[in-house]
Amino acid sequence: MPATGKSLLLSLRNVVETLAVSAPTLADATRGRLSRDVTNARIASWSARVVENAAVSLRVRGRENVEPGVTYVVMSNHQSHYDVAILFHVLGPNMRMVAKKELFALPVFGPALEKAGFVSVDRGDTAAAIASLAQAKAHLASGMHLWIAPEGTRSPSGALLPFKKGGFHLALDVTAPILPITISGTRDVLRAKGVLSRAGVDVALTIHPAVATSSYAGTDRKTAVEVLSRDVRTAIASAL
Repeated sequence: MPATGKSLLLSLRNVVETLAVSAPTLADATRGRLSRDVTNARIASWSARVVENAAVSLRVRGRENVEPGVTYVVMSNHQSHYDVAILFHVLGPNMRMVAKKELFALPVFGPALEKAGFVSVDRGDTAAAIASLAQAKAHLASGMHLWIAPEGTRSPSGALLPFKKGGFHLALDVTAPILPITISGTRDVLRAKGVLSRAGVDVALTIHPAVATSSYAGTDRKTAVEVLSRDVRTAIASAL
């Protein structure tokens, strides 16, 4: 369908979809019944409904670059809240997101994120950052992908913001391959800081060849991080 005008109703509908999976996640966690399989099923259902509600016309390139049985640190640009649903819809629910700590303070949604295994980042608290790093490593060791937006926030203009380096240190620590992904078009569904969503927008997602972090191990850590960050940024920028 062609893109429509901006709608508060569509935004609210997808907020309701989010709360509809958050509440039972909290309830199951309280009863000790929350498992990875249950959480993954809810993520899959939620992401499919959000994408369907927004009538996104989604084009995906590079699916062949996702190898079965390989666990990735997924890195993408970040244009919109809709990036989250679209990435889960394309890559599947066996993935958790590294998100800013402020999201975890939101009623219902925040605690549900925590119980579902999403990773909170507090760059101003060293102890919390170390705990987050341990959780992220545990996810990767268990075969779960970890998604990091190295810009650290949504880009207001769609142009790439400077990359933060924490995710690159993590990938080097565990020698996990980085899967660069470019998302284009989601800012036309819902812009950074916006509240009105638009249905029927064309969105393109490009999955680039994985970057093997092991090949950067021969240099000192600072240089390795800088070069790895540059190479991943180049890949993501190539499809914008």
